[in-house]
Amino acid sequence: MRVLAALSGGVDSAVAAARAVDAGHEVVGVHMALTRNRSQTRSGSRGCCSIEDSADARWAAQILGIPFYVWDLSEEFEERVVADFLDEYRAGRTPNPCVRCNERVKFDALLERALALGFDAVATGHYARLSGGAASGRPGDTNGLTLRRAVDAAKDQSYVLAVSGREGLARALLPLGDASSKAQVRAEAEARGLPVASKPDSYDICFVADGDTRGFLTRSLGASEGAMVSPDGEVLGTHQGYFGFTVGQRKGLGLSRPADDGRPRYVIETRPATNEVVVGPEELLSRTTVDGDGLVLLAEPEPLTGDSDTPTVGWQEGSVQVRAHGRPVSARVRVDEAAGLLRAELATPLRGVAAGQSLVVYGGTNGDQVLAQATVTSAQVPSRTVA
Repeated sequence: MRVLAALSGGVDSAVAAARAVDAGHEVVGVHMALTRNRSQTRSGSRGCCSIEDSADARWAAQILGIPFYVWDLSEEFEERVVADFLDEYRAGRTPNPCVRCNERVKFDALLERALALGFDAVATGHYARLSGGAASGRPGDTNGLTLRRAVDAAKDQSYVLAVSGREGLARALLPLGDASSKAQVRAEAEARGLPVASKPDSYDICFVADGDTRGFLTRSLGASEGAMVSPDGEVLGTHQGYFGFTVGQRKGLGLSRPADDGRPRYVIETRPATNEVVVGPEELLSRTTVDGDGLVLLAEPEPLTGDSDTPTVGWQEGSVQVRAHGRPVSARVRVDEAAGLLRAELATPLRGVAAGQSLVVYGGTNGDQVLAQATVTSAQVPSRTVA
């Protein structure tokens, strides 16, 4: 197969490309330039878009003996990821920009160009396991396609890949899915003579170079003083914009007066319409039912039992995860494929569930197969904890 290998400049993508070469594919490397802002691409940036990364990607390609190009995807990144990030916070939701980047840039935009140039598949350094499609030598074939957690649970990235859907994943190669650990990948890179073997991992939001997300949001959306209130409406303090807070946040609330009982406060809710941030005790964060829209199915739902009036709706037993490295929770999941909706009834409450997060459903024989993904729209509190 003709394979386009996405080279970020890190060790994972370099080893993934090397493994694609070893598999006998005709490999071409490409580095995606995602921003034109020099302050975000300066030397020493915390994210994955630094100047060093482009140079490191080129160096890795030279060692592997494959052609290398840099593609300017900054316009797509700005429109599909950064603008969406700001819109979501403006609406009072908590987005995951890495999920959007994987969906709309690292797969959609990259794959669009790859297919236009005659490539069969794209290879990335994500940690997850794929079978079917390009992974089984059948690029574009969605029959039998499965996405599963990586062997190395600590590095698993199936959560952020779930939104890519069957069509995108059928053209993907994930050579690192069976890697036992990041240490093994680094050792392999060193053995291959790749200079990125000991390069630190990128972290934080790549387009927030200094790591100050609240500052970035304030500069982009504008400061606007509002009230910080208790669940019963008592004004406890002020803030400079509801968008600077996320559900479940404890630190950085800026409150000078402690709670009457001395217990810590958490962000329970943000209210864009009134520019209010609601804070309260930790138990008010508990949620037992989570609803989502924008349903992405990676496996067929089982038929709904006892409800013949809704044949398009199915139930599945499984587990759900609402953060990239969050704790999976057992749940009964109802999906309505026609309406693109999902509801998860949790066996045990989850805390800090916020609208805008990605909810991923796992199941299968070993509980590690991705079944579906949706974007959280709301979550309900257990009746016993309602204030």
